[in-house]
Amino acid sequence: MYSVSVRDHFMIAHSFRGAVFGPAQALHGATYVVDVEFRRAALDPDGIVVDIGRAIDELKATLGALNFKNLDEVPEFAGKNTTTEFLAKVIFDRIAAAARDGRLGPHAGGIESVKITLAESHVASGSYEGRIGGA
Repeated sequence: MYSVSVRDHFMIAHSFRGAVFGPAQALHGATYVVDVEFRRAALDPDGIVVDIGRAIDELKATLGALNFKNLDEVPEFAGKNTTTEFLAKVIFDRIAAAARDGRLGPHAGGIESVKITLAESHVASGSYEGRIGGA
């Protein structure tokens, strides 16, 4: 399996509901480093997994929609704990849609799976990975 990864970061504020979160129930900030790994079994006709430039641009746009937001105030996330794992799936869904609709290049439909990893510190991260198409 071939893979290519791109990286960016974003900053948010949020709070959580539930005693399991302890002091994180209060409003707090987080800065996430985000890695997106694209995988496919065979290279596309251009000899690549994905157009890296388009992947970087799409990740930047995806994170830009979240950057510097208080996620407690985003209607789409109302009633949800915007945990690291939850956000990984949100980003996955948006990147997968970009692959399916051609925003990552004409051969991006051959990408088989994507893994999104959000590092919330140097000792903790969360991920979501799933299939998006491919042969």
